[in-house]
Amino acid sequence: MSDTPIATAFTELVGVRTPIVQTGMGWVAGPRLVSAAANAGALGILASATMTPEQLRSAVREVRSRSGAPFGVNLRADASDAGERVRIILDEGVKVASFALAPRPELIARLKDAGVVVIPSVGARRHAEKVAAWGADAVLVQGGEGGGHTGSVATTVLLPQVVDAVDIPVIAAGGFRDGRGLVAALAYGAAGVAMGTRFLLTSDSTVPDAVKARYLAAGVQDVTVTTKVDGLPHRMLRTDLVDALERSGRTASLLRALRHASAFKRDSGMSWAAVIRDGLAMKHGRELTWSQVLLAANTPMLLKAAMVDGRTDLGVMAGGQVAGLIDDLPSCAELVERIMAEAHATLGRLPTVV
Repeated sequence: MSDTPIATAFTELVGVRTPIVQTGMGWVAGPRLVSAAANAGALGILASATMTPEQLRSAVREVRSRSGAPFGVNLRADASDAGERVRIILDEGVKVASFALAPRPELIARLKDAGVVVIPSVGARRHAEKVAAWGADAVLVQGGEGGGHTGSVATTVLLPQVVDAVDIPVIAAGGFRDGRGLVAALAYGAAGVAMGTRFLLTSDSTVPDAVKARYLAAGVQDVTVTTKVDGLPHRMLRTDLVDALERSGRTASLLRALRHASAFKRDSGMSWAAVIRDGLAMKHGRELTWSQVLLAANTPMLLKAAMVDGRTDLGVMAGGQVAGLIDDLPSCAELVERIMAEAHATLGRLPTVV
């Protein structure tokens, strides 16, 4: 039964076998995870924000060498080199471009003119309406349960609002991990689900074992939202570092921000002007201190410390509330097969309408 496809407007749009998306998580969604997700029948998405343009091009080619299935690249629309990254997507023939923030209309038009499917991520109905009017092909809507930068409205409230507001496929994110969630999302009118934390916690993920163990040990109450990392609501595991950030004063925050900004500048090859420019882009329309501006530009270094270096004491671990319900590390193939089997079983248990 799990081999029976569940076709939706999303699967038809991008040509994948299942209505499942592996999200573009910085330092996590690299070629190995993305190709494994794509081979399993999901839409794997590379996270480009933590890569240099050269690394992005190499990663795209590595995914293609590992998988012939469709995959995508996630971009930061406000990044100073967003145009260069779009050019790489076009040069390499990538099928899908997703965006962590709403892309500018000209970026959408440039991608669509080249036949690329554009899927922005949003956290509010009005943002979904905006990108749909600009020509987005689909929209990924994340409720407050989701990991990383998130909003305050639960998926069960936000998702039906967006489904009712736009005429393009809607992908639901925030709180999904299994086949029951997929069926629930479809019942709300979504065309698929997107999962980050659940794919992070697979055997195909390159996240260090010690970090995975911290996620697996976490309960629902161990996942919190803080604004102390970069001034924006950020859902992550509660750790001693997060508690320290919550208690730290302005001077300590500024010194920490400068230290991390310097490390990010060195690793990324960016100039100080570019680091500040990207931070100011995130500051736009928000009340951020200067230390938060620096942290907004270099938060990837705090994530890298955990997700790459395995330093749970020095890094932050973004994750959705669903982390408190996950207790195993299947391969992507096992995970997707399980989700589809659960979805069919759930559908089979639903009452028959007479």
